[in-house]
This record gives sequence, C-alpha cells and structure tokens, in this order.
Amino acid sequence: MHRFIVVGGGAGGLELATRLGDRYAAHKNKGDVRAQVTLVDRNPTHIWKPLLHEVAAGSMDPFTQELEYAAQARWHGFEFQQGELTGLDRANKRLTLGTVLDDDGAELLPERQLEYDTLIIAIGSTTAFFGVKGAPEFSLALDTVSQAERFRKRLIAACMRAEHQVHEPVESNPGTSSPSSEPRIQVAIVGGGATGVELSAELRNTAQVLSAYGLHKLDPRHDVGIVLIEAGPRILPALQERVSTATAELLTKLGVKLMIGETVAEVAPGMIRTASGKTVRADLTVWAAGIKAPAILSELDGLPVNRLGQLIVRRTLQTEIDDNIFALGDCAACPWPGNERNVPPRAQAAHQQASFLMKALAARLENKPLPEFTYRDFGSLVSLGHFSAVGNLMGGVIGGNMLIEGLFARFMYMSLYRLHIAALHGYARMVLDTFAHWLRRTTLPRVKLH
Repeated sequence: MHRFIVVGGGAGGLELATRLGDRYAAHKNKGDVRAQVTLVDRNPTHIWKPLLHEVAAGSMDPFTQELEYAAQARWHGFEFQQGELTGLDRANKRLTLGTVLDDDGAELLPERQLEYDTLIIAIGSTTAFFGVKGAPEFSLALDTVSQAERFRKRLIAACMRAEHQVHEPVESNPGTSSPSSEPRIQVAIVGGGATGVELSAELRNTAQVLSAYGLHKLDPRHDVGIVLIEAGPRILPALQERVSTATAELLTKLGVKLMIGETVAEVAPGMIRTASGKTVRADLTVWAAGIKAPAILSELDGLPVNRLGQLIVRRTLQTEIDDNIFALGDCAACPWPGNERNVPPRAQAAHQQASFLMKALAARLENKPLPEFTYRDFGSLVSLGHFSAVGNLMGGVIGGNMLIEGLFARFMYMSLYRLHIAALHGYARMVLDTFAHWLRRTTLPRVKLH
C-alpha cells in the first residue's frame, strides 16, 4: 500500500488529494494500483483563496462557500489529518504535525508523526511585509478567512462610528487637495497587484450597499475614500501594460485614488508614511504588497529553498535532493522554460500542476520515468466587483493574445471558480451548487451586514 501524503489543502493540494482518492481508494478501481492518500491542513475547511477579497468586502459569506475537508475525504476515499507541518525526517520518511488547539486554547489534537512513501507539499504562501516598520502590527493581511472577516467587521464599525464623530481631516498630499475634500473614513490598500485592485473595487460596492441598508448615512463615494498605493510604475505589474491601463481607468471612474510610484516606509496607527515624505491618512490599512513562502519550508531537513523561501523543484516537481518529495503551487520554485522567471504563483498554475502530478505519480507507482511539467499561460483576469472585469486571454484559449473587459470578462472570471468546484465535485454537482447559491443570494443582502 503506497502512502501518499499531500500537505496543504489549497487549490492545487485539495484537487490532487481528491483525484488521488478517486483513483486509488480501496472501494473504487479495484483492478488498479491501490494506495493510501492522506491530506494534511492546519484548518478544518477549505475556501478558494482568490475569493478572500470578496469575503473582506462582505460581498461573499464565507460559510456558504467553505468546504469541510473531512466531508471531502469521506466522499472521495482519502483521509484527512488536521495539523500544521512542523518538522520533517527525510531519512525515515516521516513528517511531524504540531498540536491543534481549540478556540479556548485547550489541546484538541496532540503532536503527531505520519509516515509517507511520497510526500507532496502544497502549503501555498503568506503575506510578505518586506521589513516595513509597523506593517505587521498596524495593517491587515488577507491570507485567511478569519483575517478577511476581521477586516470586514472593522470596516462596518468604522463606517458606523464615522457618521457620529466630529471629523478632523488630515491632508494626505499637501498642495493637491483641501481638507474639506477629505473623506470621513479612508481605507488604504498597499499593493497594486490583483488582490489590491480587486479589493478596492469591491469596497466601493460595499460602501454603497452599507449606505443603502442604513448602516451609515455617509456619502458612499465622497465620504468613504479608497487609496491604492503601488511602489511600481503601474498597477498590476505582473500583467500586460494595456490590461493595467484599462484597469486604472476603471478604478479612477469608481473613485479609487491611485498613488503610483510610492514606496511605503512606515505604517502607523491611522496613517501611512511613504519614502518620498508623503503622509496618507488610513483609518484601515490592508497590506497586499507581496507574498513569500511559509518559513517552515526553510527548516525541512535541508531541502533547498530560493530567496523567497520556496522549495526549489525540477521540472518533474521533485525537490532537488529528494525524489520522494514533490512540491506544487505558490510554495514551489518551478522552472519555466523560455522565461527568465519561474512559474508564476497563480491558481491556474496550481491547477495545472495538480493535473500533471496525477500522471507523474501514476508513472512513479509503475516505476516509469517521470514526465516534465510545462506551464501554459492562459492569461489573467481581474475582477472589479459587479462593476466590471478586465484581463487578457492567451495561448490555447484563442490562439493569440486579446484584451477583454466588461460582461464577458466578468463571466470568464466567475467561471474560474466554477471550474475549481467541478474539479472537486464533478460537473453535475457544480451545476447544482451554482444554482443553489444563486437561489440563496436572492434571499440575502448583497453584502454581509453583521
């Protein structure tokens, strides 16, 4: 009985564990090779990480989108173990999971050790603060559901307080605006990548809905300010310039203030200071300026990592010094032939790598040579809430490169999540799930109000 352990229940890890369970579970495919499949994650539930900006803005209730790992394991023939990876013994093929505590700090599960024959690490990424003074203490990241929910609650509370307080504005950019033009509440988002851009658009919709439901009487456009700060020369630096330009125009129309070429030097309570000497008022600060690999990867029994802390893997997705350990997704530094950089940390890359590993691991069980992974860039899409979407389609989708925006781009963006659901449950259940969520939304407000 070959023992597969997948550490990390994100987009790639959960899809891989599900497909391995479907193929090698004891009650299915009895004529095929049998294997034991275990999924490890520190949380009991899964949510698609690209949705967290919607959770933060309140436009998505996370509890209607979360998937219980234990239930998915039961349906697809694998085992789920809750716990955080804390150690690795490569010589004895054994990993260590840390103690799991409940909400009151009491021990729920003890420290445990699991033995494997093949280990697949897919623990994703975390927010990188780049050593900026005050950033970890006075800004919010959006790595988890709890962080996104914390921001949403703080936003609602700030809006409710703002209309009952005497406003004493602080001028953000001396000489460019008068104090009277300052909003009553201002949200600053550091980082003009996909997360920052998508959150800024969703927040504009949230401000309008909160006002419509009477939670505050502020003008949703002028009294609720949104500032997007990007250190580079343009937002969405990882995408083509024409996509960036189109997105900047749409955000400006939504009343989002863009500060381009401004490096944040310090985050303090109620304000941000930039390297150029500007001070930006910030009642709430969201840090979305970059990602890094979890620190534990650099402590895993000598496995090589790059400067971002990612595990260095070959094109087979095997680590450089251990053929029994694979890595995929954001935590893996995988070569991208023909490009100066590695495979980008995107959900589509994790999905492709999960599909690739199904074939590679089957070859491994049969003692055949492993194939090499080739990433295919199908383009990128950025959601601007219910207002619009923008992106570019590439490669196998259209045979070229095309800028798309508006309703069609919005439909394409929504379909990405549905394809993820289909990978976990099949297309029939995905259709039923889509219909069920549509019915539920007809009886709920567009923004979570509590």
